[in-house]
Amino acid sequence: MSNTRSRIPSGRMGEMPEGSLLLSMAVPMMLSMLVQALYNIVDSIYVAQVSEDCLSALSLAFPAQNIMIGLGTGTGVGVSSLISRALGSGDEERAGKVAGNAIFLSFCCWAVMALFGFFLSDAFIRSQTQIESIRGYADSYLRIVTIGSLFVYLQITVERFLQSTGMTRLSMWTQMIGSVSNIVLDPILIYGWLGFPAMGTAGAALATVIGQALGAACGFLFQLRHNREIPLRLGLMRPVRRIIGDIYRIGFPSILMMCIGSLTNYLMNIILIGFTSTAVAVYGVYFKVQSFFFMPVFALNNGLVPIVGYNYGARKKQRIYRTIRFGILYATVIMLLGFLVFQLLPQLLLGIFSPSEAMLRIGIPALRRISWSFLFAGFCIVAGSACQALDKSYYSFFVSILRQLVVLIPAAWLLAQTEVLDNVWWCFPIAELMSLTASFFFLRKTLSEMEKKLG
Repeated sequence: MSNTRSRIPSGRMGEMPEGSLLLSMAVPMMLSMLVQALYNIVDSIYVAQVSEDCLSALSLAFPAQNIMIGLGTGTGVGVSSLISRALGSGDEERAGKVAGNAIFLSFCCWAVMALFGFFLSDAFIRSQTQIESIRGYADSYLRIVTIGSLFVYLQITVERFLQSTGMTRLSMWTQMIGSVSNIVLDPILIYGWLGFPAMGTAGAALATVIGQALGAACGFLFQLRHNREIPLRLGLMRPVRRIIGDIYRIGFPSILMMCIGSLTNYLMNIILIGFTSTAVAVYGVYFKVQSFFFMPVFALNNGLVPIVGYNYGARKKQRIYRTIRFGILYATVIMLLGFLVFQLLPQLLLGIFSPSEAMLRIGIPALRRISWSFLFAGFCIVAGSACQALDKSYYSFFVSILRQLVVLIPAAWLLAQTEVLDNVWWCFPIAELMSLTASFFFLRKTLSEMEKKLG
């Protein structure tokens, strides 16, 4: 695999037509993230074959696992933005220092989540349910993925290095290697094939950790062999307070947003399990299936942030405007497709998870009601990323708080008071409509402030 085939030179980020550039950056990431979405779904498909309780267990573990991923992706937002700006202004030495500090922070994030796994995993699951079988499955899964989380942090970090210099194909291969490894290992470790013991949800967790380790190893191999614009030396990994502060000034709102998302999922689990554990399983299935449409939009964001960051550093504001417009257009088309699939084929989507009659009865109206939020979500996601790339991360943070804590959870609780489960799912489109209004306001404000700064 040659270097010329696998990268977009960073200089072209200031010259290539914006729509084509965004697609060339995002499509390889879309493919790799779709494979990642596939392995998340395959995880649940295999686990659902064991029992519905196992599927519910993954849903209960998801909020903590989401925080784990959020630490990595939020840090990566800051890392990607700073590296892109450094390269846009021609400062490769600073880019190397940012990369070195990113590796240091990967170990810090792992230490936090490993301690959580050792000491708080069971208490976290216990706070959501007292059903012993579900608790046992969920605790074993969560404990393994948190204690083994070093590899996911290293994989996310090196992917951001590659993405920041336009080497999105190599980033795609990094993610695909980890995802495919997980898919292959899942049935072996869950069901006990090839002489291995049948480990159930613990096997799914172990397959995830091994896949992440293989992805991280390949990513660093690609980085060292092909990505010359970001130097990696041991001396550059010494922590620098100012660089770490800059990384989290940009990325910390993303971490907080993921934490808010986890809190939202945690509270939704508690509301739904008040009806039946099957509702929790449906909620978990929704998050798995919707990733097929949200992941491509997140891939667009991963492509949009370095493009906007580079052109912000290069003071090319018209390219910033055009990149954001293309991002909104592409995201809206993707989410419209998702809306149509959820409206027309909910039984087919649920059918791959070996559903019971109760799960189909709850799940079909749930998917149709929730998917109305897709019509607004594409704009909101791109607007938030644009604000982050232009140093206004706190705007997207405010919108996330508004959507999830101020509107979604209170709406879900109020709708639950009707004692009709089908009503609860309307909280998603209600919250997204409020998010749309706020996102439009803050994007306009961010662009106005950019105009004043760039002149």
